[in-house]
Amino acid sequence: MEETRTGLRPGLRPRTVRGEDGLLIEVPAGWELLAPGDAALTRATSAMGPVWKVEEKRGRKVFSRGLWAPAAHIAAARLAVEAQRADPAHQRKLDASRRRRAEAQAEYVDEFEGEVLDFLAFNPRHAALAQQLAAQVTAHATPVGSGTVARTERIPVERRAEAAVIAWMRHQTTAYDQMTVERVKGARRELRRALAERSRALLDRYRRGEDPPPHCPLARALLAAPAPALAPLPSPPRPMAPSPPKAPSPPKAPSPPKAPSPPKAPPRPTPTAPVRSAPPPAPPVPPPPGLPPPRNAGEEEQQARYLAVRARMMRKR
Repeated sequence: MEETRTGLRPGLRPRTVRGEDGLLIEVPAGWELLAPGDAALTRATSAMGPVWKVEEKRGRKVFSRGLWAPAAHIAAARLAVEAQRADPAHQRKLDASRRRRAEAQAEYVDEFEGEVLDFLAFNPRHAALAQQLAAQVTAHATPVGSGTVARTERIPVERRAEAAVIAWMRHQTTAYDQMTVERVKGARRELRRALAERSRALLDRYRRGEDPPPHCPLARALLAAPAPALAPLPSPPRPMAPSPPKAPSPPKAPSPPKAPSPPKAPPRPTPTAPVRSAPPPAPPVPPPPGLPPPRNAGEEEQQARYLAVRARMMRKR
């Protein structure tokens, strides 16, 4: 009898997984892999018997790769879930749950934006800028599934608001996204800490009511950021009224005949450069006196080479 296992990783071969000790384990016969994505089907399958949960870690995040379970359990769980979803009472229950979640999300968004404004605490002369910054940070950090610090429950909401503002400014008002950080333990943490100090110093200027510095990165980022408000729904198209018939255009007056163009002048003859004649060939160099006539083809070739070398030397002189 197989037992439920967790902490398994995908294997290198089909129908294999790796245990926590790294050993390769064969999946039992008759089992199938249930892909992730359907929480109700996963819960129903897990409740019917033993399963093997497969996960894969990428960086600091863990992703589910499904679970192995007997094929009969998966089929029975799928039938049960489909029958439950076909019940109208189940659909009403889902709709009520969605409404409760939407209401809770709206309340959290309002609370979070208020905490952001409390953290900013800008001077009244910069109240409009504070409202715009709070709206941008809230729209970025509060959506469900965004994975930002605003979605965690490990720290109080006021600390989430502070961390979300610093994170937004790090990405929008600094060159952090284009920086190359050494792969040394603690280097990225130190960089973030230094950038956070710069962001807090900039916020302090707005809290004291001072004039923003020239080319303020915060003002430029807010100016370039899109509006966080949702776009209105498109209105239904209005029926177009028939356009009145166009009046006939008056006939065009005939254009006067064009005057004949004057005859073109004949092209000028292009001067040709005088052709230089080749220099006359140099007179043959007479053979030196006392040179015997060649007796065969080899001696004739040697004498020809000798005469050619002698002719070049005489020309140089």
